Amino acid sequence: MGTIWQPEMPVQAGPKYKAVVTTIRTAIANGDLSVGDKLPPVRDLAWKLGITPGTVARAYTILTDEMVLKAEVGRGTYVAAPQTDVPYIPIEIDALAHNSPHEMYRVNMFSPVLPSIGQAELIRELLAKVASDPASGVMHYPTRKTAIPARKAALQWLSGTPLGPLEAEDIVMTLGGQHGIFLVLQAILSGRRPTVLVEELAYPGFRRAAELLRADVVPVAMDEHGIIPDALDAAARGCEAQVLCTSPEVHNPTVLSTPIERRKELVAVSRAHDLQILEDDCYRMGEDRDASYRMLAPERGWYVSSVAKTLTPAVRLGFAVAPEGKTTVLRRAKEHGFFGLPTPMLDLAALLLADPRVNILTARAREIYGTYIEAAVAALAGYEVNARPDVPFLWLTLPYGWRASAFCQAAEAADVPVRPAEEFAGRDARVRHKVRLAINAGVRMENFQAALVRLRDLLDNPPEQISV
Repeated sequence: MGTIWQPEMPVQAGPKYKAVVTTIRTAIANGDLSVGDKLPPVRDLAWKLGITPGTVARAYTILTDEMVLKAEVGRGTYVAAPQTDVPYIPIEIDALAHNSPHEMYRVNMFSPVLPSIGQAELIRELLAKVASDPASGVMHYPTRKTAIPARKAALQWLSGTPLGPLEAEDIVMTLGGQHGIFLVLQAILSGRRPTVLVEELAYPGFRRAAELLRADVVPVAMDEHGIIPDALDAAARGCEAQVLCTSPEVHNPTVLSTPIERRKELVAVSRAHDLQILEDDCYRMGEDRDASYRMLAPERGWYVSSVAKTLTPAVRLGFAVAPEGKTTVLRRAKEHGFFGLPTPMLDLAALLLADPRVNILTARAREIYGTYIEAAVAALAGYEVNARPDVPFLWLTLPYGWRASAFCQAAEAADVPVRPAEEFAGRDARVRHKVRLAINAGVRMENFQAALVRLRDLLDNPPEQISV
């Protein structure tokens, strides 16, 4: 149904989004809006009321969470039927994603934040289906059989990734990418004190997982193309390592990508020392640039990814793939460690990963991320910044006068938290004064740009005092 509802903003104190909520509630109470009536698109209502689209979107989200409205991806927002048989339970809105009064100023750039563009509505819809008719049941332990539909959907999700020959039964479902890394290391490592090789600047999760498994962690020197083959050879000779952990498509935090020729050189060194290769591909948002290590070295290439950076981090859904002939070892690590994903999560994964709307949402998220990345690069013009349009963070070299630790403290004080290079290095490593700026697409563009102005001001005005 449509509607000819013509709203007017009420005069009331407080945030404008609350005024919009009041307007819609009043219209429903007065009969101006009836069950099934479609509300105007966010931008149309924002123009009519003379406010920002973000303000209207927040009001719609609050009323949807309260089940006053119902949102359907691709169709719009409607007045919902009264929930007479379901008790209302207040839902706390994510302050960052929905711009609370404080978060409208504070823009956290510590970790990437996805734009909210319909993922929550889709997941709620699919969760309702799972709740009403759980395909795998809710009274039994998860089994390989109950995971079959989820693995088939995961195979569809990974269909564009150059992993070599891959079947649904080769995929092990995990509780996110970090859990996948942990499972792979459990499957690989042996002995009383194994050794894990990592890039000299690397995703901290590699180190955390290795330390939990009581493994020594040895960093390997890098250049602008990634790990240096001679450095890998020297490190492997010096410590009898068992596995190399790396992120060749999107290196975290430097943004670089390891070219195919360098990957082939690293495969040759790994074969010479019988190293397994664990590839973390969680940050890739666009198409792969080159073949994965599982394709280049099918006998030793392990692969981990998740939906956290492209769809949502909330559902903790990831994938691990073993080299050819080693799936049983990986599956055993899963089954001996936690049996498998909860059966309702497997049912959700089967629906979510195969839903055609997911591709639309992830493509739109990449597009939005791209506009935020472009804004960040423009705001930091003149400084040394590594950035790519399909990577949700930037790598910034600080100007003379700033140390990374002091800059991060100043950025925190300016309500723009960022991460220093030292968090990606080993405890005793010496690193340059650089910081990673994660793209926060969960706040309005004007708030994001205002945060960049504050960072730019810090960069342009390094401290001059001498501490004594």
